[in-house]
Amino acid sequence: MMNIKFENIEEIISQILAGLNDVIFFSIGGMPLIVLWLIFAGVFFTLRMKFVNVRAFKHAIDVVRGKYDDPNSEVGEVSHFQALAIALSGTVGVGNIAGVATAIGLGGPGAVFWITVGGLLAMTTKFTECTLGQKYRIVASDGTVRGGPMYYLSAGLAEMKLIGMGKILAALFCFLMVCGALGSTCIFQSNQSLAAVAAVLPFFANNGWIYGLILVSLVAAVILGGIQRLAQVAGAIVPLMCTIYILASLWVLLTHAGAIPGAIATIISNAFSFQAVGGGLAGAMIQGLRRSTFSNEAGLGTAPIAHATAKTSEPVREGIVALLEPFIDTVIICNLTGLVIIVTGVYDRPELAGSQLASAAFGEAISWFPYVLAIALCLFSFSTIISVAYYGQVCWEYLFSPRGAIIFQVLLLVAVWLGSVASPQAVLQFADAISLAKAFPNLLGIYLLSNQVAADLEDYLHRLNTGRMHHLT
Repeated sequence: MMNIKFENIEEIISQILAGLNDVIFFSIGGMPLIVLWLIFAGVFFTLRMKFVNVRAFKHAIDVVRGKYDDPNSEVGEVSHFQALAIALSGTVGVGNIAGVATAIGLGGPGAVFWITVGGLLAMTTKFTECTLGQKYRIVASDGTVRGGPMYYLSAGLAEMKLIGMGKILAALFCFLMVCGALGSTCIFQSNQSLAAVAAVLPFFANNGWIYGLILVSLVAAVILGGIQRLAQVAGAIVPLMCTIYILASLWVLLTHAGAIPGAIATIISNAFSFQAVGGGLAGAMIQGLRRSTFSNEAGLGTAPIAHATAKTSEPVREGIVALLEPFIDTVIICNLTGLVIIVTGVYDRPELAGSQLASAAFGEAISWFPYVLAIALCLFSFSTIISVAYYGQVCWEYLFSPRGAIIFQVLLLVAVWLGSVASPQAVLQFADAISLAKAFPNLLGIYLLSNQVAADLEDYLHRLNTGRMHHLT
């Protein structure tokens, strides 16, 4: 009989997860294959949809403002703005701060330029997947809505006579989403928010379990209320947390206004220089594009789950709303972080990394920034947890049944609490990999379904441009 000591189990698990991590992050010329898969998707869909990220940008803002709302005749559970807020709450987070700082530290200031390029390309990927999320959503008799990759993969590919392939891809996506929600996202976010709080409130440093119970209570109050309560909370938190962070960033830039032109010149020159810090052109491109894909999650299939619930009879309209997400998350917020780090000159301090680099940059102008950072990280983490909780629950219900939702909710709350009392290195080692792996089944299906999205887009824009689209004056 095999004799395995208990103390060796964690090491075995770590080795297994490290092996899986190496497979998913297999690199070609220093660029992980999964990142190349996502970037290629951005280029392909941007060309296939004829730069809808530019053509429909103003229309997207008009839709979010409610100019085309008709609540009396449209099916759904949340407004366009609330759907956008839910999706943003799952992407705007720690990566917009520590992630950008890490990219600059490893790839140099030029990484910011490639983060922006990746964000602009991601806008069209988001449009495509969220249009499909709306197109193939399911509306129950009680008015509740379910949608996302599992529905357009199964139903959409069935229409193309690829029934078996669609079912396999849908099940694989749901499995990865549930594993990511329970095994990495909630534990990671809980752990990181505790670290931020403990830095300014030392009481929680040795009493993480108390913080965990508080966070579990708040998460439970939201997820047990369903999508409408999630929409209400996200609609309040996302504007607040974005405003706090943007104002702090603008204050630092204002106090260093004279350094902004030089910072922009440094970003552009380093982005194309073979001799620049961080590996030059290759280093800047690899780190920038990699961070961009982590930041906005375009192509991972999470946002379509949220946007499928929006009140609209026009799938393309909701897809157009969704293209604003990478613009806000990556083009605006990540650029602000990058500029703050560069104008303050802390980017060339090798002893600092990640959130330390960002904290030092903000501390140059705001001495009390650690408190702001703690609040921002808590809001970011909480909003991410409640959004991912909803995504994971929808996938759980698809794999099993709605009656089993309570099981997933209990498991998720346990995971949130564990993040406050455990050191989840083994899980975190695999966290990014399990999250990005969703792009394989999701994007494969979207490529196959892209022709009908392109046709629907041209029909929609034709009706819009010829004045046949209803809107409020």
